[in-house]
Amino acid sequence: MNDLTIRNALIADAIVLCDAERETARTPGLLISRPSEFSCKSFEEKIDVLGREGFYVVAERGGLVVGHALLEPYRLEALAHVYSLTIVVHPNNLGRGVGDALMTALLKWAQARPGLLKIELRVRETNLRARRLYAKFGFIEEGRLAKRILLPDGTFIADITMAWFAIN
Repeated sequence: MNDLTIRNALIADAIVLCDAERETARTPGLLISRPSEFSCKSFEEKIDVLGREGFYVVAERGGLVVGHALLEPYRLEALAHVYSLTIVVHPNNLGRGVGDALMTALLKWAQARPGLLKIELRVRETNLRARRLYAKFGFIEEGRLAKRILLPDGTFIADITMAWFAIN
């Protein structure tokens, strides 16, 4: 894990991040979006906005981006204390400490962020690796959204909602 570097995402990373999510989305049940639903432009825009209003990082190993993660604030005043988490370990990098390193960086930033009291996420019920990672870092299951994700083969899977709290 110590050969990993975590750094802020740059606009120049958008194409690599977009391609990685497209590839990840080819495995049904990992991401909600289908490969064709990603655009480099949307990644550029999110990197730009979160550079000011949230937190967007990439993990690098040997000069290659191997994962990325973000914390995005909700826009409504009543939810200003809540951020949404997204994390993607790029294909062929699972089980190599990328998720742990990204989660460590996210939670370190969150704990130093004034007013951030809760982080929410949704994870597919079939993504046991991700669910174990979140639990390891103190996320608890808050709910289950049954038959939320329609897979290409016509079957459904549930989304699990999980949360981390800065205070108890």
